[in-house]
Amino acid sequence: MRDMNAARKAALEALTVEPLSGTDQLPATRKPLKMGLKNWRVSIGDDEVAWALLDKKGASANTLSEGVIRELDKILGELKKTGVKGLVLRSAKTSGFIAGAEIGDFKAMRDEVKIADRLREALGVLDRLEQFPAPTIALIHGFCLGGGLELALACKFRIARSDARLGFPEVLLGLHPGLAGTWRILRGSNPLQAMTLMLTGRTLRAKAAKNAGLVDALVEERHFEAAVAAAVSGRLRQARRPWYAPLLRLGPVRRLSAWQMRRQTAAKASPEHYPAPFALIDLWREHGGSDAAMRKMETPSFARLLAGDTAQNLVRVFFLRERLKSFAKGAQSGVSRVHVIGAGTMGGDIAAWCAAMGFTVSLQDRESELIAPAMKRAAKLFKRKLKIEADIRAAFDRLVPDVRGDGIAGADLVIEVVPEDLKIKKAVFKDVEARMRDDAILATNTSSISLEQLAKGLKKPERFVGLHFFNPVARMPLVEVVTHAKLAGDARARAIAFTHAMDRLPLPVRSSPGFLVNRALTPYLQEALACYGEGTKAETIDAAAERFGMPMGPIELADQVGLDVCLHVAKVLKRDLKGPAA
Repeated sequence: MRDMNAARKAALEALTVEPLSGTDQLPATRKPLKMGLKNWRVSIGDDEVAWALLDKKGASANTLSEGVIRELDKILGELKKTGVKGLVLRSAKTSGFIAGAEIGDFKAMRDEVKIADRLREALGVLDRLEQFPAPTIALIHGFCLGGGLELALACKFRIARSDARLGFPEVLLGLHPGLAGTWRILRGSNPLQAMTLMLTGRTLRAKAAKNAGLVDALVEERHFEAAVAAAVSGRLRQARRPWYAPLLRLGPVRRLSAWQMRRQTAAKASPEHYPAPFALIDLWREHGGSDAAMRKMETPSFARLLAGDTAQNLVRVFFLRERLKSFAKGAQSGVSRVHVIGAGTMGGDIAAWCAAMGFTVSLQDRESELIAPAMKRAAKLFKRKLKIEADIRAAFDRLVPDVRGDGIAGADLVIEVVPEDLKIKKAVFKDVEARMRDDAILATNTSSISLEQLAKGLKKPERFVGLHFFNPVARMPLVEVVTHAKLAGDARARAIAFTHAMDRLPLPVRSSPGFLVNRALTPYLQEALACYGEGTKAETIDAAAERFGMPMGPIELADQVGLDVCLHVAKVLKRDLKGPAA
């Protein structure tokens, strides 16, 4: 025993270095360890508990890349020699724990054998984390998603702050968890609740995550060290799964629940175009009764999905979304008050979404009776989106009906959402410019009229921009930010930053016929309507488009957009592009 303690002490002293300085200074009770790592900072305290802080180099958020996993493996190996009494894993980033796997590692990965080999290498590291001889504790704040949650599940304890958000969003990339998440989550949770979490890609708030068995304790930051001490000493109890959880993993129950899951999933997506949820359901149905079987079959299932067209296309979409988000990088909108003119379906929903996102909004129309339906729709949106009663009430307080347009004078941004008629819009602009602040931005939601036409006669065309939303506003993430030659650079930057701040994707486009989306969409709708005019049934046309993978058919879409709007856009494109007759 004396020789063993001496070996532990020697191993520890070989790793210990002098305290760092500046922003990397550690508390006096913990000394940094020398391991030659790029992404982790490791220290040990007088209590012989090691802390490994993930601080991914050159990134604002931590992701679980190959380099991060290999360095974790090195940490586990070195610390095992020292005989530490506990190991804490947490993030040094303010943004959260780990936001998921490094999506860049997934690009153009088409070889299933190579994918499986890389997965097994990473799985081995998480297994070594789970088998570490001392208690392992994941301290979670902010986002803990995908691979980050899989790493946390390999720890003995998960302690979270109230701002933690946990989930498996892999299904949104055409995948399911691939680092043992499909079966480790089943061990401590209600299996049906765990399957729902993976199938939907939803994120759970800290309290809900604790209720689901994903978190053992919720504490504030100032109590983290005390919670760690309790976990190491054995005083912290692990979350207990429901007593009936093992029954839900029995074969007959699994087969019945899998049938229900498949039926519900098929109502929203087809296996041909979106195979990931169905692959996960098959894993559950065939192997969900055994951790060993789930572990064995998870890897080839994930590899098949990642090598497939759906996942590769969705990875491409992910990077396209990231590119759109990057347009707002470093910019501030300076917008806190928004005034929306026009309480129709589009205008009312824009106002409601802005209020849900934290902006103070005034909504104007000619009569209060025209605003009332928008307020009812807003109530449904707030209830669905915000869920918490206090947040719903706060959103309602931020959304103010405003028949006289009193909100114009104090607004940082005024958005016009009136019918696609040049005269009507110009009359609105004349009234608004007389009342709005000099530094405020005037935006139009036009879908077809050129901004050059609309800007004629404006006193400040340099502060006039297009913000083209799509219906339904709460579900369509794209907003075209339409620019023109006279638009000032700061106004463009503010409009893009505002779009990002309201959790939409800003797509900068020039003022040209149809902008981008309608330029592509209109010929598609026209062809569908031409087929309908030639005698093809509407149901047949829509069914063909849905089989191809569209969320809805073109005839239904045209009906939702409004046939009058479709005709107007088609006529504008025909005139400006000199195309064939509509």
